[in-house]
Amino acid sequence: MGQKSANMATSIVNENVRWVSLMCCSIAAIVVLILLRLYFTLKNVGKCSLPSEAKEPLKTMVIMGSGGHTTEMLRLLSGMSNMYSPRVYIIADTDKMSQEKVFRFEQEKNSKEGKEILCNGPGTCIPLCAAGLTMTFLGLKRVYLIYVESICRVLSLSLSGKILYHLADKMFVQWPELQKMYPKTLYIDRIV
Repeated sequence: MGQKSANMATSIVNENVRWVSLMCCSIAAIVVLILLRLYFTLKNVGKCSLPSEAKEPLKTMVIMGSGGHTTEMLRLLSGMSNMYSPRVYIIADTDKMSQEKVFRFEQEKNSKEGKEILCNGPGTCIPLCAAGLTMTFLGLKRVYLIYVESICRVLSLSLSGKILYHLADKMFVQWPELQKMYPKTLYIDRIV
């Protein structure tokens, strides 16, 4: 009877070891797949060209900050073609002035929408850019992140700029000194 109990206990231990081994292998495989997807997603960020020759309009999400950020963004948008339309604006509920400015701008521009996120510095853009990157990571939709650093940033990037420096598809700065310090950026002169 003692030998039978010992054999049964050994069998149970062996079965538990097999289950633990199987679970560890499964978890390791899932982690490897996630890391590979993350690697290939981040490897292509910033290296692919924006669809400037697209045949259809590109839905564009525009993140509005308050005050000067709104003014800069509207000036930037006024120089863009209707190819970047329809546009979806993200504006804080408390920012009534930006809401009014955007409403007037759109009435004048009479535009449509696209598949890009365009932002220029407010910290509120980071969660939305993260959502766009997540959509790209999951393969749901390729979202292009375009970041324009604020004109008041002459010698260093803002916190949003530093976060998005390696993640944005295109990053524009408005001072040549800043472009020299951050070589992945593109200098576009001052838009204000």
